[in-house]
Amino acid sequence: MEVTVHPSTLCGTVTVPGSKSHAIRAVRLASLADGVSSIHRPPACRDVQAAARAARALGAEVDCSRPDEWRLAGAGGLPVPGDTAVDAGNSGTTLFMATALAGLRAGGTCVFDGDAQTRRRSVRSLASAMRRLGAAVEPLAGAPSSGSGVFCPYRVTGRLRGGEARLDGVVSQPVSALMMACPLAENGTTLAVDRPRERPYLEMTLGWMARLGVSMENAPDWSFLRIPGGQRWQSFTYRVPGDWSAAAFPLVAGAFSDGPVSVAGLGDGDGQGDRALLPMLEAMGARIGRETAETVRVRAGSSMRGGSFDLSDTPDLLPAMAVAGALAGGFTRLGNAANARRKETDRVAVMARELSALGAKARTTPDGLLIQGGRLAGGSACGHGDHRVIMALAVAGLHAESPVRIGSAEGVEASFPEFWDSLRSLGARLTID
Repeated sequence: MEVTVHPSTLCGTVTVPGSKSHAIRAVRLASLADGVSSIHRPPACRDVQAAARAARALGAEVDCSRPDEWRLAGAGGLPVPGDTAVDAGNSGTTLFMATALAGLRAGGTCVFDGDAQTRRRSVRSLASAMRRLGAAVEPLAGAPSSGSGVFCPYRVTGRLRGGEARLDGVVSQPVSALMMACPLAENGTTLAVDRPRERPYLEMTLGWMARLGVSMENAPDWSFLRIPGGQRWQSFTYRVPGDWSAAAFPLVAGAFSDGPVSVAGLGDGDGQGDRALLPMLEAMGARIGRETAETVRVRAGSSMRGGSFDLSDTPDLLPAMAVAGALAGGFTRLGNAANARRKETDRVAVMARELSALGAKARTTPDGLLIQGGRLAGGSACGHGDHRVIMALAVAGLHAESPVRIGSAEGVEASFPEFWDSLRSLGARLTID
């Protein structure tokens, strides 16, 4: 798939889909709860659909017949035993969280697989911790061979009993996965977390635990967690808030437009770390305000300038902020973003390469990107099938000197299926082939 985005004048309002991160957690926890849970405003994106498929495979009854309300009858604490398989598709969050929950089954084997990008995402740290806690994660024939990783396809056997384990926290998903699974283990669990990053996502999972009456103790820096065993997840009713990660792209597009551009559906108190984009754009000179409690308005300031930004807790912002840095004047440094290399693609290397192809001066650093901004000429770039890279390159095309042709542009369905229509509603000129 190829998309050509032309320089455009933007103005108007878009509504972002529901939060992918919250929705996947809601599906995961509803699948384990006692009773029936209702999830309102679930996003129609591919990754959340993968989470629903995984919930069914692990024994939950999932009714997605109404697009505005999903109903899930949980497995009453423990996934059903027996042999089954989970296709995580392109969803790394589904892969990690469902893997940990499969370790609660009383018997049988659960086989995990995903698409080509997911097959490159190692679950080694989670697998090592699960072995210490009583379950086994073992690669199958056809899995990539690497001494430094455990990759799909693999099987999960055994049962999490609790105990002590250590895992790497550079990517937050394995830690959140065990935070969800270990309360249902027979015994308590103590986790030592090395290099904890993406802490807003851990806070998000902790918020879900508090909301549903599940207890846990954690060190302020997230280096240590103690989770009592023998707990239960309660059923719930939940309205999914708007997705700040998806909102990053129209917000950055608006920050370099006379606009204004407004993004609706965004709240403040739902724990999403990517709302940190707003102070970053304000620091660059954008004019930002609130139209309503859930609508943010943004437009270009008199002078947009680069800056230095720490992305250790918000690595998903790297593609959008890389484009902002290329459009602003001066230099932009995106630091503490090494974990962005472990996403659907190595986003640090990919964004440096593709922005350079469009005329920017961008280079990788040991922990992120350094960009000399002020000009994007346009031309051809590759989206690598990565939804956030594709959307970032589309924003680049809106403000480049000439059109930007994005190859391998399939993939926005992973998080923002309405993205192209949303851009058009703001006045963007684009063609899809």
